[in-house]
Amino acid sequence: MLRTTKALMLATDVGFIVYFGVTGLGLIPPEWAFADYGNPLMAAWNWSFLWIDLLASATGLTSLWLLRKGGPGGPPLMLVSLVLTMASGLMAIAFWTLRGDFSPAWWIPNLYLMLFPLPAVVCLITGAAARLRSMES
Repeated sequence: MLRTTKALMLATDVGFIVYFGVTGLGLIPPEWAFADYGNPLMAAWNWSFLWIDLLASATGLTSLWLLRKGGPGGPPLMLVSLVLTMASGLMAIAFWTLRGDFSPAWWIPNLYLMLFPLPAVVCLITGAAARLRSMES
């Protein structure tokens, strides 16, 4: 399971970086953009995700590197990255729900961001809890 999560994390974390690069260069065709894409307020909303998404990418890519090297900081950093990714997806879904905008083109990627981390988050939390219990014994 964590092997699949690692592959999805790598794709997602690189995807966050590519998305903001493409967006910054204005390369998203208008027909692919979200509703009111040209509205400055909507553009600001979209760019407000830059920091959480880049932090998710930085912690995710670092955790993958640490896990590959066998570093003890890999699992906790992976958990941080996955929770940030889930939060990013949840924030977008909440926004689109409030607007009543149910475009599959934007819901599917954000539901993915919200849901793909769940199994690994549960695994990482239960594993950490088990380690803490064994340390207390």
